[in-house]
Amino acid sequence: MFLKSLTMSRHTLKVAVIGAGASGLCAARHLLSRPHVFAPPVVYELSDCAGGTWVYTDKVGMDDYGLPIHCSMYRDLRTNLPKEVMAFPDFPFDSQLPSFIHHSDVRSYLEQYADHFEIQPHVKFRTHVELLNPVSGTTGDAWNSWEVTSLNLNNHCRNTERFDSVIVCNGHYSEPFIPHIPEIEYFKGQKMHSHEYRFAEPFTGKNVVLLGAGPSGTDIALELCSVAKQVVLMHNHSLITSSMPQNFLQVKGLNRFSETGVICNDEREYPADVFMFCTGYKYSFPFLSKNVCLEVKDQRVAPLYKHIVHTTFPTLFFIGLCMTVCPFPLFHCQVLFALASLDGTHKLPPKAEMDAVTEDEYQSCLQNGIPHRHFHKLDSRQWGYNAELAQLSKTDPLAPVTRDLYEANKKFRKEDLCNYKRFNYKIVGDDTWITVKPKPL
Repeated sequence: MFLKSLTMSRHTLKVAVIGAGASGLCAARHLLSRPHVFAPPVVYELSDCAGGTWVYTDKVGMDDYGLPIHCSMYRDLRTNLPKEVMAFPDFPFDSQLPSFIHHSDVRSYLEQYADHFEIQPHVKFRTHVELLNPVSGTTGDAWNSWEVTSLNLNNHCRNTERFDSVIVCNGHYSEPFIPHIPEIEYFKGQKMHSHEYRFAEPFTGKNVVLLGAGPSGTDIALELCSVAKQVVLMHNHSLITSSMPQNFLQVKGLNRFSETGVICNDEREYPADVFMFCTGYKYSFPFLSKNVCLEVKDQRVAPLYKHIVHTTFPTLFFIGLCMTVCPFPLFHCQVLFALASLDGTHKLPPKAEMDAVTEDEYQSCLQNGIPHRHFHKLDSRQWGYNAELAQLSKTDPLAPVTRDLYEANKKFRKEDLCNYKRFNYKIVGDDTWITVKPKPL
């Protein structure tokens, strides 16, 4: 009833988008495609260009404005997903590019996307969102509008604007998560997080220990093997079984630090000139008012319905929180669901029902061995999730080939971590792809 009255009370809805990375650009693109329902969006972007995490810089630490550098990209990074499954469904990558592309190609793709859908004029660059606050509606029974207070970093002018809805697209690859490890204070080598890693040359001839075997940990470990004396990857996942470089070791069970290295559970010590945390990132929303009552506890964000909708304030949406997914297609599905919830295509259930559905999903995850901290880590659950969002928003589902190629690539990566990026793929139908064999070594 609340959202129905919202859509009927104004000619168009005014929506703010926080962040001009891939998910924010996707939100803006679809808001602009429905001018009969939505006013042109206002997109707030901290940096001076679109692209979010795909905008590379050599700098680490703080930027020229005293704000933390958000980039977690490294110089030689290539995607670990083929471009054929990475693209937004309505905007393919250049077919001339290889399947596993350099990060600069992804940035160029997002710039082309922004130009094609004429998003750039609606982005307020170099604008820092300081506060997002809910404002009580005129009926007194719902929080149905929002005030966004922002600071223009160029002229230092502060501004507050009011919106009917806000879509948060600020990403989650910028604030490092660093677990506590006993006796780390005694370690005399260099400590860093993968967020600060840019290129391999400074590690030449060194013993490097990395903690964490996610995509960044394994990828950086392989880069370092080309220059380091020894690379030790410590993790608690299943051991990597594919052929690896001779100076690569993997160890389970980090116990504590020594002055000169790390000690694992069997008391074996591994020397380390450098210790690198490849332990992921924390969700962070420093601009949210306390009135929003969003809880972030051990990597779970609540109360969110379908990982998107704030159940207390159902005009506040979060796009892209889910991990271990095919990101751009997932953003597409999430954005269309959010807009369907706003324009009345999909009527959201009452808060109690949304919370109950979320709790059922959470308990099901726990019963299936998925820990609390991985609630937003979808992996193969993403396909049913995306299909459900498409069904609820009455939009076209993702083509089956996206799932098929994504899952095949996951298998190939596990079998041959060093060489899987040499393959190229071609999609020849909604449910068919073919492999282009790699060039001989």
